[in-house]
Amino acid sequence: MIYVWPVFAYLVGSVPMAIVVARLFRLPDPRTTGSHNPGTTNILRYGGKVAAAATLSGDVLKGAVVITVVRIAAPDPLVWVLSGLGVFLGHLYPVFFRFQGGKGVATALGVWLVLVPWVGLLLLVTWIAVAAAFRYSSLAALVAACLAPLYVLWFAPIGVYVVLSVVMMALLVWRHRGNIRKLLAGTEGRIGAR
Repeated sequence: MIYVWPVFAYLVGSVPMAIVVARLFRLPDPRTTGSHNPGTTNILRYGGKVAAAATLSGDVLKGAVVITVVRIAAPDPLVWVLSGLGVFLGHLYPVFFRFQGGKGVATALGVWLVLVPWVGLLLLVTWIAVAAAFRYSSLAALVAACLAPLYVLWFAPIGVYVVLSVVMMALLVWRHRGNIRKLLAGTEGRIGAR
């Protein structure tokens, strides 16, 4: 089962909520509009708050539901961590959409909210605080991602959890490399801007 559950998690993660929501709301495909990223921020820019909220909720739930199911089915922290990584990678590189996915922020949050709730809550508070102060979604995600390993060390200093937080941090920073360039150049779009 150590191999079955992470594969299940990856397949669940591969369902891109931004694309599903765009089709339900009869919006353009997010991969062809705005920033071309199938994520909440892009949906917000051209689809509105309701569609963005649906996208965000769906992506958070992907991570949360997978970890909840796996924790019930397989009482082994290694399986939980591998499944958390699986659903996260599925969101980043979905098998159903030519491995072109989102950046994984909401799905990672869902994983941590169930795996270590205090870590998930701190990540959420961090994102909200940075986003409110600077109005850059990407900056908020980067700050939260970089602080995640410290939060894990504080609340759950378990080897596999720490490794998961570092791997997720590295992938989130990598997926935001374009945003980092725009932030440095002063051309990154702010939250609420169309």
